[in-house]
Amino acid sequence: MIIRPAKNILGSIRMPGDKSISHRYAMLAAIATGATRLENFSTGADCASTLDCVRQLGCSVKVDGQRVEIEGRERLRKPAESLDCGNSGSTMRMMSGILAGQDFECDLHGDESLSRRPMARVMVPLRMMGAEITAAAGDRPPLHIKGGAINGGKLRAIDYKSPVASAQVKSAVLFAGLFADGETAVDEPYRTRDHSEQALRAFGVELSRSRNRVSLRGGQKLQAIEALVPGDISSAAFFLCAAALFPESNLVIENLLLNPTRASLLDALKLLGARISVINLEEHHHELVGTVKMEHGSLKGIKIEGGMSVSLIDELPVLAAIAPYTRDGIEIRDAKELRVKESDRIALVARNLRAMGAECEEYDDGLRVAGNQKLHGAEIDSGGDHRIAMAFSVAALRAEGESKILGADSARISFPEFFTMLEGVTER
Repeated sequence: MIIRPAKNILGSIRMPGDKSISHRYAMLAAIATGATRLENFSTGADCASTLDCVRQLGCSVKVDGQRVEIEGRERLRKPAESLDCGNSGSTMRMMSGILAGQDFECDLHGDESLSRRPMARVMVPLRMMGAEITAAAGDRPPLHIKGGAINGGKLRAIDYKSPVASAQVKSAVLFAGLFADGETAVDEPYRTRDHSEQALRAFGVELSRSRNRVSLRGGQKLQAIEALVPGDISSAAFFLCAAALFPESNLVIENLLLNPTRASLLDALKLLGARISVINLEEHHHELVGTVKMEHGSLKGIKIEGGMSVSLIDELPVLAAIAPYTRDGIEIRDAKELRVKESDRIALVARNLRAMGAECEEYDDGLRVAGNQKLHGAEIDSGGDHRIAMAFSVAALRAEGESKILGADSARISFPEFFTMLEGVTER
């Protein structure tokens, strides 16, 4: 994909359905009583992988554009073949929690990228609960799971102190806890996105939270829902950051997810100096949704660390990509998790910034990008990572000369419409 310099970002748009919520609604719909009907379901390939897995587990899945209907089953069916999770770590890790409570054995595999990602973080607690899980190579996929309900058994409830701040780990344990005797709890070092908690509540599950600890009783029954999935704020991040780069920008994004555990991006952009306003704030199925208006402001600098790095983990690449255009630059720390995403995102961000002429310093857990720099067009190596491809498409909008994004088709993983929508709001 060739990206040419822009003058402004203008217009009103809607994002496709939030990927994190779409995954969770589809998985919980599979074990709920009745037919769950979802509007504005994510169009990304990752969520399509989740739907394929749900279908292989015996659920009726009907897809009409962004409308999805899933008929739940009291007991999932043993799949005829290995479940293909594609590129989706969310699918593999969270689905493992549900499969841990079943009365059959099954396998899960993914593409080359997913096959390099660590799974011990979910294998350890699920084994503690009584499921048998093995990996082909240490803790890397493919996985083999023998459910804890084989021979009429049940999983054991646990009180798990997670060594990593990961919403996927928390979700896997809570989902498994639905099939356990007693109360299952997860305690995190930092609070992570709470979409699983909100989705469980939407499906009728009672749970409790105290600071970074969440717990639920096993044996609760889920009831099907009808819901409109709010727009994906991680996808909106690319457009919001693009609008922040140009003095005459004016961008409105409607029906956008504004969950406090995901809306740290707005806080970060405000700290940088962007002008953001939120209107029409409403709550749907325990999730906050609203309209965001973004205008340019003089961008200063910011340091992102600790819990803020955790809550911004998906948005850090694009924030780093626009850092050279700020006055004082951006420093990111406590983000080692970026090294085990679809790619080593820290290394790729640093490499591509340097290719565009920027100075940056790479750390084990982040990077520091100096401000007040001019970038030139370059050939960008996305590493097959959708967020790298999209982040540097944004950076290229204000560079001198055109940039070529290699592996741009990786955007289909989360946001197939990205390049079309970006062109639609770009003034040249």
